Amino acid sequence: MKNTLKLFALVAFIFAAFAATAQTAKPIKLGHLDVQKVMTSMPEFKKAQQDLEAKEAEIRKELTSMHESYQKLAQEYQANAKTYTELTRTAKEQEIQGLMQRIEQFQSLAQEQMAKTQEDLLTPIITKIQNAVQAVGKEGGFTYIFAATPNFGQGALLYTADNSEDILPLVKKKLGIQ
Repeated sequence: MKNTLKLFALVAFIFAAFAATAQTAKPIKLGHLDVQKVMTSMPEFKKAQQDLEAKEAEIRKELTSMHESYQKLAQEYQANAKTYTELTRTAKEQEIQGLMQRIEQFQSLAQEQMAKTQEDLLTPIITKIQNAVQAVGKEGGFTYIFAATPNFGQGALLYTADNSEDILPLVKKKLGIQ
């Protein structure tokens, strides 16, 4: 009977301590944000999109011109190949191959340039959104803010409060990783 009373008292004490701790603990406040909706509503994004479209049109125009030159050269070669000497035929074939290689190089460089231009235009916009999310998270007392946008990954974490615990060391220890 004494043991039962002691056990009951211990359980009551633990329950009371847990209840007191739960009342003083800060509640978790979650938020979500459709980043794509925010981004597409920003004037900076619309300007960046226009700049990208202008750059793409410029590249497309140059590429079209190069393809037209290639077609013209190939048609001329096909029409006159029988009349060319061996030396002229070889020179024309090399000219056609060289133009094709320049077209391929241009396409590759254009893709790289478009990606860099896109990154240069979007990085300040994304940074501005991230700063706003950080400010809203702190001001609103959020513990976590998740992205609700497919392009940013459904549920991607956008903000973590300072009082959140990084469990990386615990997970590494559990997995036996130093």
